[in-house]
Order: sequence, then structure tokens, then C-alpha cells
Amino acid sequence: MDDLSGDYEIRRFGAVSMGEPGYAEAESWLKAVAFGFHESTRTPEHVAKSLDTYSADRRMFTGAYQTREVAAGSLPSAVPVATFGTLRKTLNIGFGRMLEAQLVTAVTVRTPHRRRGLLRRMMSEDLQLARKDGLAMAALTASEGTIYGRFGYGVASFERTVKVDTTARFGISHAAVGTVDIAEPKVLLDLAPDIFDRVHRQTPGSIGRQEWYRQVASGSLGRDGKEDPAVKVALHYGPDGDVDGYVSYKFLGWDTTPYTVQVVDLVAATNEAYLELWQFLGAIDLVERVTWEEAPLDDPLTWALGDPRCIDSSDSRDMLWLRILDVPKALQARHYPVDGRLVLEVLDPLDLTAGTFALEVSGGKAVVTETPQGKADLTLDVSALSSIYLGAVCPVTLTAAGRIRENFHGAAFKARQMFAVERPTHCLTHF
Repeated sequence: MDDLSGDYEIRRFGAVSMGEPGYAEAESWLKAVAFGFHESTRTPEHVAKSLDTYSADRRMFTGAYQTREVAAGSLPSAVPVATFGTLRKTLNIGFGRMLEAQLVTAVTVRTPHRRRGLLRRMMSEDLQLARKDGLAMAALTASEGTIYGRFGYGVASFERTVKVDTTARFGISHAAVGTVDIAEPKVLLDLAPDIFDRVHRQTPGSIGRQEWYRQVASGSLGRDGKEDPAVKVALHYGPDGDVDGYVSYKFLGWDTTPYTVQVVDLVAATNEAYLELWQFLGAIDLVERVTWEEAPLDDPLTWALGDPRCIDSSDSRDMLWLRILDVPKALQARHYPVDGRLVLEVLDPLDLTAGTFALEVSGGKAVVTETPQGKADLTLDVSALSSIYLGAVCPVTLTAAGRIRENFHGAAFKARQMFAVERPTHCLTHF
């Protein structure tokens, strides 16, 4: 139900740092976000640090504000009843190709103001603006799995939490070619962005990182807005002596059993660096378990361990959700490992990019034309097309689930081959 007339107004403005015009408005917006995600009230210092990082990322804030007089004692009208944030970063779409994406974050609607059409209006208007700016893709990470499909988003990558037994059972079948050594955590303020950029350029599904990551990985900014003195850092040096990976971690304390190290951030630009950082983690004295909340599903560690049952992983979940804004532009941006032709009938609940499109690939390069003639090979919602776009979700599986209609036998398998990427899809960037 859309009940916007007269009761609310939508405002968009950029993130700013303390002392700049508009800081009070940005501070009130952030207060609403914290309330929506059940966070403790942030101190003024925490707010200032958060807004510094948001300003560095050039985030845009959207808020829905009450226009009528608010009830006595309730939050003032300067605090929005709904929030919606965006920033723009690159998305690796396979084979080293990058596509600028509209990243959606900080989506909240205060409980008494739900079912008024606020989220639909903010989302629809923002996606339309992004498309007008020439962007072909939007992305988000979802706190709830039932909200975003109706806006055309589809799950495009996954992650898992692992608990790795590093007692005597732990052993990796790999002869080290480099070295790992402890470093001062603050070195990551300079090193982390460059190392991550190498990983970003070779990992399908990777999203460019925001300012917050180097701050957290280095212990400069914890989730409470203060420095985190518990953070430790180890660097991996390749055979040429260059740093090509790091792990940021912390010990969870002697009252935690088994004695556990938690990975804060693990970024490795080579296969060797990844395994050797895990060899380091497995060798930390007095530690019996290492946990990591952002591990890939298709993890080389599993196959490198002498006993793969050292890994306890019962928490696999969706991570990156994509939403194609312009079908021809998105499809033509990709490289395809298999040549062929597919005609796709794409449905779109927001009517941004619906139509029937012929995808013709020769030499890995695509030409896409809109064609009203002939029957489509596959009929699918834009959310399903967004899911298969990075190769992590199988078109054959979505066909079996009823999410894709196969009009010609074998078309889903052909799509699986054409949309494959060169490495497992993984996104190390939450936003």
C-alpha cells in the first residue's frame, strides 16, 4: 500500500565529515540506521569516525522524513523514519573485467512506518537514477532473504563460516615458497588496499572495498568506533620478497574454549600465499581453533588439508545479491568462455529492463540485440538472470526450481556453459 502523499518527504544528500555543512543531517540519518539495526547508541566520536569513512567513499544518503507534527516524546522529525544508502564501486564480472555497480546499503524502515511504500519508492527511484547515470548493475547484501527478490535482485555469490581445528590433526600438503612474519597492524593502512586490489582483479564476484576495511583490518577502527588493540597482523612475502597477502586476526581470550583465534580479514593474491597464511594460522602456539566468517564455499583449504574434516562448516549463506539495470549493457560487458546464441525473455517487476534479447557470442565477445520475433530459449525474471550472471548459480538448478522456464531442451545447460567464469565466485567485501 502506498500512503506517501502529504505524510513523508524523501531527501537525498551526501555524507560529510564533522565541520562541513549538513553534518547534523547526516548525524541524524546515521542515528536512524543504528536504531534500525539494533545497535547501541553511538558516541559522538564513533559517529564522526563513521561519517569520515562514508565521506571518503562518497556515499549518498536517502531518508524518508515525516512532514506532519510528530507525537510528543517520540524521535524528532529530523530523524528519518526510513533510510537508504548508496555508494559506487567496481564489480569483477569474470576474466578480469570490471563493471561499475550501485551498491545499496543501510536499508531500514522504522516499525510504525512500514507498509507505507517507503522502501519501494526509495529503491525504485534510486535504481532509475543509477540507470540514467549509465550503470548496468546494482548490488546489495541482505539481512533478510525475503525482501529484495521483488525488486529484481538475485543471489549471485555465497560465503560460509568455518571453524578449523588446528590441533595435531591440522596439516596442509604444501611446500612453502614464501615466508610469513608478524607486522605492526598499522602497516595495513597502506598495504591492505594494494593487496586487495590484486585479489579484486582476479576474483569473479569481488566488489571494490570501502575505506572502512583498511581501518578495521589494521585495528584502527573497531565496531565500537574505538581502536581495537586485540588485532594482530601477519604478512606473507612471496619468493621475490614482495608482500602478496596478509591475515588480520585476534585471540578471543582464555575464557573461550577451545582456545580460538578469529580471522578479521584474510586477503591473499596468490594460491601459495593463501595456503601459507593458513599454515601460519595453524601453527599459532596455544591455539586450538581458527574461525573465519567470510570463507569461500569452494575453498582450496579443504583439498590441501591432510584431514579435510578439520573444517567444521555448517553455516553457508547467500552473500552478494545483484540486480541488472540494463540487460544489453550488462551482457555485453562480460567475456564468455563458450560461443553460442541464446534468446532470453527477461521479465522485470520494476519494468527497468524487460524485453526479449538475443545474446550472440563469438570469440568470447557478446552482441546483444532486442528482438520481438521468435520464441525465447529461456524465460526468466531479471532476478534469475542476475543470479546466473557471475556463474555461481546454475541455470539448470534454477530451471529445476521453476525459476527459469526452458522453452527448448538443453538451453539451460548451454547457459551454464556460456555464463561460466574462470575461478570460483567469491566476494570478500560486505557493505
